[in-house]
Amino acid sequence: MGTTAMRESSGGRTAARAAGWVAPLCWIAVLLDGFDLVVVPTTLSGLQQEWGLTAGGASALITVGLVGMMAGALSIGALTDLFGRRRALIGAVISFSVLTLLCAAAPNPYVFGALRFLAGLGLGGCLPTAIALVNEFSRGTRAGRATTTMMTGYHVGAVATAASGILVVAPIGWRWMYVVGALPALVLVPLMLRHLPESAAWLLAHGRRAEAEVVAGRYGLELEAPGAGAAPATGAAAALRTLFGGGYLRNTVAIAVTSFMGLLLVYGLNNWLPGIMREAGYDLGAQLAFLTVLNLGAVVGLLIAGAVADRIGVRPAGIVWFAGAALLLALLSVRLPIAGIYLMVFLTGCFVFSAQVLVYAFVSANHPPQVRATALGWSAGAGRVGAIVGPLLAGLLVSAGLAFPWGFYLFAAVGLLGAVGISAARPRRA
Repeated sequence: MGTTAMRESSGGRTAARAAGWVAPLCWIAVLLDGFDLVVVPTTLSGLQQEWGLTAGGASALITVGLVGMMAGALSIGALTDLFGRRRALIGAVISFSVLTLLCAAAPNPYVFGALRFLAGLGLGGCLPTAIALVNEFSRGTRAGRATTTMMTGYHVGAVATAASGILVVAPIGWRWMYVVGALPALVLVPLMLRHLPESAAWLLAHGRRAEAEVVAGRYGLELEAPGAGAAPATGAAAALRTLFGGGYLRNTVAIAVTSFMGLLLVYGLNNWLPGIMREAGYDLGAQLAFLTVLNLGAVVGLLIAGAVADRIGVRPAGIVWFAGAALLLALLSVRLPIAGIYLMVFLTGCFVFSAQVLVYAFVSANHPPQVRATALGWSAGAGRVGAIVGPLLAGLLVSAGLAFPWGFYLFAAVGLLGAVGISAARPRRA
C-alpha cells in the first residue's frame, strides 16, 4: 500500500510538472509577438540611415509585417484545427525565428520587407494557437485568467525589446536586433519538442479518443466534448462554414468588429501616444519610459482582468474593460501635471490592452474545439486590420495637428464601439 501510494504520488507530481510546461512555453511564444511589435520601430533609424528610406518607406516596412501577421492568423488558425495545436505552434515558432534571422542579412529594403511579411505569417499563427492550447489545458473556470496571464508575455516582450535596443542598436548595429529576436528559438523549440503535449480536446474532436483519454488522465483534465451544431473536424473549409453558419454567424461578426477596435487601440497607442502627448505640450522625457509605463499598466491590467473574468464572466468583463478604456482615453484629453498624466497612462494601459485579450478569452471559451483555433485566428486576423489602421489614423491626426484632443475622443469612440461589439456576442450554451 505504501509503495503504491508513493508511486501514485510520484506520478501525480510528474504529471503536474509536465502540465506546468504548457503555460510557460506558450507564454514565451507570445513574447515573440511583443518583440515583433517594437523591433522595427526600435531599429528604424538604422534602417533609414543605411538604405536612405523616406517616411513612407519606413511606414511600409512596419505595415508589411502586420499584413503578414493578419494573413498568418487567418490561415494558420484554420490549419491548427486541422493538423493540431502542437505541430502548428512549433512550426510557427521555427518559421518566424528563421525568417527573423534572415532579416539580419537583408541586402536591401525590398528583401527585408519580403522577409518581414513571411515572418509575420509564422508569428501570426502563434497567438491563436497558443491561446487555444493554454485554454484547453486550463481547468474549469480559469480560462479567463489563463488567457490574460499568458498575454502578459506580449508586453514583457515589448518592453524587453525596447530596452534591448538601447544596448544593441547603437553599439553594434541594427542587424543584431534581428539576431536577438531569433535566439529564443534555440531554447524554445527543443523544449517544445520535448515537453509540449497535444491538446486532448483536439484529439477527441478528431476521433482519437484513446489518445485523448491518455492526455486527459495524465494532466488531470476533463474531456471536452465537441459542441453541438459544429461541423465535424474534416478540414479548414468545414470550420469556416461553421463560423459563418447560422449558429455562429452573429458571434463571428461581433468578434471581428470588437477585435478590429481592440487592436486599433493597442497599436495606435503604442505607436503614437507619446507623439500625441508631446503635441499637447507635455515634456515626457524618454519615450521608452513613457511606453514602459503604458505596458506595465497592461501587465497589471491583464492579471486583474483575468481574475474578474473568471468571477463575473468573460463577456461582462470585456464590456466593462472596453467601456473603462473609452472613459480613460477621453480623460487623457484633460491637461494634468506630468505625474498625473503618467498615472492616467498607466490606468489606460490597464484597460486598453486587457480589453482585447478578453475578446480572445471569450472566443476560446465559446467555440467548440474543432473550430476554436480557426475562430481565434479569425479574431486575431480581423484585429490585425485594426492594427494597420490604428497607427495610420493616428499619424494622419498628428500630421493635421488635430491629435490633441480629438485623437483621444476618436480613440474613446473606438473603445465604446468595442464595448458594443462584445455586448452583441452571445455566450455558448452548454
